[in-house]
Amino acid sequence: MNGYVGKILRIDLTTGDIKEEQLDEKVARKYIGGSGLGAKILFEETDEETAPLGPDNVLIFMTGPLTGTIVPTSGRHAVVAKSPLTGIWGEGDVGGHWGIGLKKAGYDGIIIKGKSPKPVYLWINDGNVEIRDAAHLWGKDTFETDKLVKEETNEKAVVSAIGQAGENLVKIASIMTDGLDARAVGRSGLGAVMGSKNLKAIAVYGNRKIEVAQKDKLKQLTKKLAPEMLKKAKGMHDYGTAGGLITMEYVGDLPIRNWTQGKWEEGANEISGQKMAETILTRNYYCGSCVIGCGRTVKLDSGDYAGVEQAGPEYETLASLGALCLVDDLNAIALANEWCNRYGIDTISTGGVIAFAMEAYEHGLITKEDTGGMEINWGDSDVMLELIHRIAHRKGIGDLLAEGVKKAADKIGGIAPEFAIHSKGLEFPAHDPRAYNSIAVGYATSNRGACHLQAFSHGFEKGLTMPEVGYPESRDRFEVDGKGVMTAKAQNLMCMFDSIKMCKFSLFGGITITDMVNFLNYVTGWDMDIDEFMQAGERMFNLKRLYNVRCGISRKDDTIPGRILTHKRKEGGAAENLPPLGRMLSEYYDYRGWTQEGIPKKEKLIKLGLEEYI
Repeated sequence: MNGYVGKILRIDLTTGDIKEEQLDEKVARKYIGGSGLGAKILFEETDEETAPLGPDNVLIFMTGPLTGTIVPTSGRHAVVAKSPLTGIWGEGDVGGHWGIGLKKAGYDGIIIKGKSPKPVYLWINDGNVEIRDAAHLWGKDTFETDKLVKEETNEKAVVSAIGQAGENLVKIASIMTDGLDARAVGRSGLGAVMGSKNLKAIAVYGNRKIEVAQKDKLKQLTKKLAPEMLKKAKGMHDYGTAGGLITMEYVGDLPIRNWTQGKWEEGANEISGQKMAETILTRNYYCGSCVIGCGRTVKLDSGDYAGVEQAGPEYETLASLGALCLVDDLNAIALANEWCNRYGIDTISTGGVIAFAMEAYEHGLITKEDTGGMEINWGDSDVMLELIHRIAHRKGIGDLLAEGVKKAADKIGGIAPEFAIHSKGLEFPAHDPRAYNSIAVGYATSNRGACHLQAFSHGFEKGLTMPEVGYPESRDRFEVDGKGVMTAKAQNLMCMFDSIKMCKFSLFGGITITDMVNFLNYVTGWDMDIDEFMQAGERMFNLKRLYNVRCGISRKDDTIPGRILTHKRKEGGAAENLPPLGRMLSEYYDYRGWTQEGIPKKEKLIKLGLEEYI
């Protein structure tokens, strides 16, 4: 199987059983890899009764056919499980080098079930698999774990690990990889799933080569596109994702003061990618097979970990721990990012719960009695840092916030849910649906809860195009008609990014759907056309939706908070717009072939080859 190893590793941590399973090529072509193949496995092996933190939940690490090849930005893998934060479909997608390491070690993916009676880690090396004792690693952060595991295995190994947050079953815990470079499987609380299984880390290393079908054509296409990608994405190379923060504030996309404020120009300048480049940036970080290098490496002059080169904050982190909380101290946010990476906590959700706590405190719903005497005021960077520590260790008020904004708000009661900005229990990422109407549909229908990357539709409202599926030009961001259809098509495309394993930022480098299809065919030897390619993405999105429907999800859950639907920002680049979600959602359902209650129709599932899951 060109592009694939052809083997999936299955591990039962309860019994210690280790097995290899063959990957069928028909299944691979139908579900591709990454989260697509993960969806098939999760649907078949868990259901609505499965406890997310119980031994029967499966934790799936999955690469794609392009992982480990020369295809630009293909150094990625997906992690899938039932989410402990939302109770529904959970997935995380991450770059770095771990996915490449897994394929070189001899496997396309790993399926992990059960719970070890004691802390363990996995060592996977050229087809050899060991379950090793991790008692000495328990309680250590992800950076310490990475260092110690490499010393015990191979200095060239790549390690995915959880920190104290995952061990403490924090519902917003992440899985970290690539050591100090800190790439994160951030969303859905999958670090807690790993912790619930007493699995501290997975180290991979090997020398296997990934065979491709048409080497010369693949080399030619890569040689043609790579320089152009770097040229078009130069801004992202120079300033990272944070390079767009000032523009995001200008157009009204940046969330400020828990989504209540319209402008924050001075603050945005202070925490921007440009400011980072002028002050604390030391070098770029490149994920495997990447030519863009948007990763930031920074060094602080004072405070905790001064002088240590570490992963710098991305746009989402700066917006969530910065603008959302009114913290305009770049050094403090960089340190907060460091602690989140060490503890293994999603920076997006962490910023969301801290901003929620600040507003709840302002309204007297959280008091000094709840915080042990600490005041939780807007813009206080010391408080922001202290809350990160408390969340990771479930200490005091941190125990409540570790459950995420939805559960925290439900427990506090009163008007607290008004301040809890989430969809299906997942905290909003840092893009405002009032600035780009399609984001409202994307957040409401995203299978893992509020997510800008599962549709990435706002990109097609600010310059990106999809000519192969009817969008030769970018759409107006405040337009309403057609946004439901466009969002659905974008979601189908993003499912393919998450399955073949390419970075979505390659779109900013000029990569087209045609290029993606060619890459896939040159690697695998298939003859897939654009229609089959896009239908595969649609199949995966619908299967994930079916999983959620089985868990009770319907139109009642396809919504976003009233604050976003009814409260205007009043100033800034999106001062007066409110997204008409209901209208766009009905159009979306019609195009999807779902009922108006959001349930995929039988005829649609048969057309997609999903009749066995009806």
